[in-house]
Order: sequence, then structure tokens, then C-alpha cells
Amino acid sequence: MNPYIALAILIAYFGMLIVVSVFTSRGADTNAFFTANRQSPWYLVAFGMIGTSLSGVTFISVPGAVLNIQFSYFQVVLGYLLGYLFIGTVLMPLYYRMNLISIYSYLESRFGFWSYKSGSAVFLLSRTVGSAVRLYVAAGVLQIALFGPLGVPFEVAVAITILLIWVYTFKGGVKTIIVTDTLQTTFLVTAVILTIVLVSRELNLSGFSEMVSTVRESDYSQIFYWDVNDPKNFFKQFFAGAFIAVVMTGLDQDLMQKNLTCKNIGEAQKNMFWFTVVLVVVNLLFLSLGALLYVYAQTKGITLPAKTDDFYPMLALNHLGVVVGITFLLGITAATYASSDSALTALTTAFCIDFMGVEKKPEKQRSTIKFWVHIGFSVLFFVVIIIFNRLNSKEVITAVFDLAGYTYGPLLGLFGFGLLNKRTVRDRYVPFVCIAAPILTYIANIYSADWFNGYQIGFERLILNGLLTGLGLWLLSLQATKGTQQKGAVL
Repeated sequence: MNPYIALAILIAYFGMLIVVSVFTSRGADTNAFFTANRQSPWYLVAFGMIGTSLSGVTFISVPGAVLNIQFSYFQVVLGYLLGYLFIGTVLMPLYYRMNLISIYSYLESRFGFWSYKSGSAVFLLSRTVGSAVRLYVAAGVLQIALFGPLGVPFEVAVAITILLIWVYTFKGGVKTIIVTDTLQTTFLVTAVILTIVLVSRELNLSGFSEMVSTVRESDYSQIFYWDVNDPKNFFKQFFAGAFIAVVMTGLDQDLMQKNLTCKNIGEAQKNMFWFTVVLVVVNLLFLSLGALLYVYAQTKGITLPAKTDDFYPMLALNHLGVVVGITFLLGITAATYASSDSALTALTTAFCIDFMGVEKKPEKQRSTIKFWVHIGFSVLFFVVIIIFNRLNSKEVITAVFDLAGYTYGPLLGLFGFGLLNKRTVRDRYVPFVCIAAPILTYIANIYSADWFNGYQIGFERLILNGLLTGLGLWLLSLQATKGTQQKGAVL
């Protein structure tokens, strides 16, 4: 891959996003930044959310992981269907009924001040670290393909990248993101489909049916696993997928902020259900791509890299020609920045609403606060990425992803407890519960095989984390007034 071709692609790509932002941010105020004035077409939101839900890490890791996990990840995807059904029929009607901007405002009306701040803080921590790491991993690929050969230091490349994201999001916010995410999802999906077509041609497959047969008959296509002690067990992954969807979409300001820009609950639900269908198909495409790439490598006698995350980039940039290389760079760029720009906007929104109380301030003051908070999170992204680069350890990155996953458990417990019963809690102690539950889950994850006769906790640690949070809230509620009707207890 010629680095000057890659540079031209990147310049054209960001140029397009900046042009889009100029048009979408005309006359935009903070209401447009936070809610897009609640006028977004549902079909744009649905399609654009695909790019936000995925990331550069997904784009690289899922095809590579097929070597070790086959198609078992699709069991998690099937669980998403149940989770998104719950989001569309329970959570979204609640958010629309309460007219929320930040979804964590629900926790204040349900429990109180400290529960509200705890929920928002959990999101801010999880999204800041998780999104920065995703951007770091993708930036590493771009450094190899583009910036490194051009002699651009990694730190400078990251700073330029984050600056470009800030430029096209700082004014229009979610109003701009709705449009840019739609374009970026188009690039992402096109990249996957085009790569599948080109690899199929390299394998001399005559058509779609032969391609499907090749994938199905390969060593990588097994979907269902039934051994209870296997981390890939169907029931573990299916129910974990359902809860992951609820937490990382329905309880995540990033994804829900887009849903809350629709005109009404009917259009928002239509958006959610169509998004679910498209996301399942896209994940199946990623897995099929992985199987075809491994069949291709086996056929051509290509030595596999030590790390599966390096497999797809290695083939795309070094073995499959310029067209696949360009397609890969467009895809990973779209996946990375659709996730990162959306996260930056959501973090700004959550901090402004939940900690700065901007909805109660005049527009000029709201705009100033939003401007500086947006800059602050951009700088924070840069600092976190540079720290990870200095550590330069894949094991550290994996651990950070795991820890970010643990932090979503308290959100599951807080919202679940609030929706499932009408009890009040002793609000000032809730932050301690939100800290204790992930720690106890981490300990259980380490020793589960010893404690439970070989049973190893996997994806279901999220469920355990949420249950422990819920148990802690229950204990805090024992001395509180019982039977009191609470706003937001809907089940």
C-alpha cells in the first residue's frame, strides 16, 4: 500500500466529513448539539448507529478471531435480538415519556442525587477509556500503513486525527453525527462486502452460492456450542449478548442520544428494530469475511501472524492488492471515527447535562460550557491514547477493555432495580455499591473455576455484576420506606 494513496484517501475522507458538518451545523445551537432538535429521520439514525455500535477494533478483531472461536460470536449476536426488543419496548418509551436529554437523569428522579451522579460517572469512565483505546488500536494500523512511512510521529498523527474529529463535531454535535455516521456506515459496510467479493474471486468461487458453501464447509463455521464448561456455551453467550445489548446500547448515552433525536417514540422504535436487523446481517458478514480470509491464507500457503488482530490488516495491506488495501483503510477509518466522534459528542452531552446543569442556563452560557467541555474530552482522549502507546503492551490494552466492561455492571443494576420494583434506597450509599460490585465480580471471575468445579465465568460477568449491584441496592432499601410509588418503576 503506497502511503501517498492512503494519505489521499484520508484527506478526501475528512474533507467530506467537514463539508457535511458545515451544512448540518448552520444555525445550530446547543439544542441541536444535544438533541438535533428532535427532528432526525429514523432511517438515518438506524443505519448510522451501525457504525457507532461497531469500531475499528471490531473491524479488525472479529474476522481474525474466527480462527479460534469460529462463528460462536454469532450466538452473542442472536442474544442482541432479545436485548434490543427490551430496549425498544421498555427503555425507549420511558426515556421519551420523561423527555430526557441525558438518560441518567432517570436515576435522579427514581433514586436521588448520588445515584444519578454515580450512573453518569460510570458512563463517563467507561466511554472515555473504551473509546480512547479503540481509537488507539485503529491509530496503530493507520500509523503502519500511512503515518509511519511518511515520517509522522505517532503523537502528532493522533493529535491531528482528534483535532479533525473536533472540527466537524464541535458545533453541530449529534445533528452532524447523524449524517456523518450514515456516510461512515456506508463506507464500512461497502468495505466488508467488497472485500468478500474480491477474496471470493481470488479463490475462484463462481458465485454467491459457492461462496456460502465454502464458508459453511470450512473449519471455521461452527455456530452453536453446548458444553456447559465451554466459555462458548450457547446459553452463556446468548443471554450475555442480550444483557450486553441492553447495557451498551439501552443504558449508554452514546447510542441512546441518537435514538432520542427522532421526532417521536413511534419513529424511534422503528429505528431500533430496523437497526437490529441490519446489525445482525453486518456481524454475519464480518464472520463470513474471516472464514474466507483464513481459507485464502490456507490455499495460498500464507503464514499466519502471531496475533489474530494482525491477520486481516496483513492480508489487506500486503497480499490482496491495492483495491482491497484501499477498501480496508476506508473501512477501518469509517468504523473508528464513527465510534469516536459519536463518543466524544455523547461524553460532552452527559457531562454538560449531568454535572454542569447546562439545561438550566441561558443559551450563551450553555454554548460556552459545551465548547470547553468538548475541548476537554478531546484532550483527555489524546492523553489516554499517548499513555497506552507508552505502555505499548497488548496485555494492558486487553485488561483495560475487560475493566471497561466491568464498569457497565452498575448501570445494569441501577436501571434494573429501578424498573423492576418500587422501593426507595438510601441514596448517599449508592456510590459505594457501584464500586464494590465490579470488585466482587472481578474476584469471582478469577476464582470461578476453583469455586465451581471448572466453570469459568465469561461474558456473563456483566450479568453477575448487575445482580451484585441490585443486591446492594436491595440491602440499602431494607430500612427505607416500603411500597412507595416511585417514578420510573415500570415493570
